[in-house]
Amino acid sequence: MFQRKNALHPFEDETNLEFFSKKNDSSLFVFGSHSKKRPHNLIMGRMYDGHVLDMVELGIDNSKSLDSFHVPKCPVGTKPCLLFAGEPFEHDNEYKRVKNLLIDFFRGPVVENIRLAGLEHVMMFTAVDGKLLIRSYRILLKKSGTKTPRIELEEMGPSFDLTVRRTKLASDDLFKLAKRQPKEAKPKKTKNISQDVFGTKLGRIHMTPQDLSTLQTRKMKGLKRAHAKDTADDSTAEKLSKEEAGTDSADE
Repeated sequence: MFQRKNALHPFEDETNLEFFSKKNDSSLFVFGSHSKKRPHNLIMGRMYDGHVLDMVELGIDNSKSLDSFHVPKCPVGTKPCLLFAGEPFEHDNEYKRVKNLLIDFFRGPVVENIRLAGLEHVMMFTAVDGKLLIRSYRILLKKSGTKTPRIELEEMGPSFDLTVRRTKLASDDLFKLAKRQPKEAKPKKTKNISQDVFGTKLGRIHMTPQDLSTLQTRKMKGLKRAHAKDTADDSTAEKLSKEEAGTDSADE
């Protein structure tokens, strides 16, 4: 993507990182590097208002690629189910922020409903003994003899054993401000108007019952004469029925 060598040191100088992020309109970034002091280094972070919000430096102790696992893989673009295990994610403020950062990276599109058969991919993040372990599993639905299937997990890769080296986290006030959603971005709810999954706007209109007898149709001579003849026949029949009713009462 870049034609020149760019010396990036995010923890020492964020200027170049913020420039490239703004240039590529990217709010999330991953930066990999390798040096004698920090071998196999991985920096993950996110931006807010053109500046670095959170940044965490991870050291890769061990890793396995997708090709190392000779099992079927999930289709590309499958929304993963994220699982977090370990007390640091619940009690350590630093790991809480790392957890929030990982969710931003891997959560995929936000959905309202979930189909059981659509759950195919699980990403497991475990914090233990100062390590961050990342595992990726494929969900297998097995027959259980009941309506609820039996779940089995099959590791499909990739997997990483990481060590948290350095972090640069935003203050609580700035982080709270970054989570605030602007009013312009919030969808306005309009009565009787909705959208389907494809973004098509659908509207519901409530109308009073229509009197079809007063509906104006195209005037045609043939239809007019037939209508007049039917009206005359109805009037004659009604007159005859009245006369018969009068005769019957007179006989009595």
